[in-house]
Amino acid sequence: MSRPFVIYPAVDVQGGHAVRLTEGDPSRETVYFDDPCEAAAHWVALGARDLHVVDLDAALGRGDNREVIRAIARRTGAVAGGVLIEVGGGVRTLEVARSWLDLVHRVVIGTAAITDPEMVATLVREVGPDRVAVTVDARAGKVAVRGWTETTQIDAVDLASRAAAHGVRHLIYTDISRDGTLQGVDPAPVAEVRAAFEHVLVAGGGVATSADLDLYRSLGLDGAIVGRALYEGTVPYP
Repeated sequence: MSRPFVIYPAVDVQGGHAVRLTEGDPSRETVYFDDPCEAAAHWVALGARDLHVVDLDAALGRGDNREVIRAIARRTGAVAGGVLIEVGGGVRTLEVARSWLDLVHRVVIGTAAITDPEMVATLVREVGPDRVAVTVDARAGKVAVRGWTETTQIDAVDLASRAAAHGVRHLIYTDISRDGTLQGVDPAPVAEVRAAFEHVLVAGGGVATSADLDLYRSLGLDGAIVGRALYEGTVPYP
């Protein structure tokens, strides 16, 4: 039986505000809501039951927005099992991952999937595969880490396969070169990752119109993370 296609509104938090970055560059930000809680509440009021939240400052190693995200969880009812929030950004140890899982449904792991894959495997065994996602963020097919500030020589497809071997059943693929640009989706790398990972696959990066979401569906994806296109209304929600 096919899984439902889920649209995850993105709430990226930098400096205490809900922002979107262009191509992951922290200096090229657009603030959409001064209060990220208002951003989350906006999408929930429109019917969202899944939110993708990223602590950009934690990802970059320059502080964190934990209290802001904690407030989002309280406001949306995530702690009581309401909206399903997944949180990424700086989740590089078991202690950090566990602390987030006291507040939200799922943690999203990027850098540590490369630097400490056994940590990811341990976490999956502890909490189950539905509560852990690995994010594969790539430029020209190569994975970027540490808030997208460093590009490795690891192929996105290889990391997707490694994640599956460590028990990961929820993968996020982001095309960094298109993220926040409204350029539209490049189907080729998405299709390659889909072929390498047979479990739940969600993608983002460049979504500009509903046609991009249709493209994701045609490639057999399970969902899309959408930011700027939702905030600027080029893609309607729901």
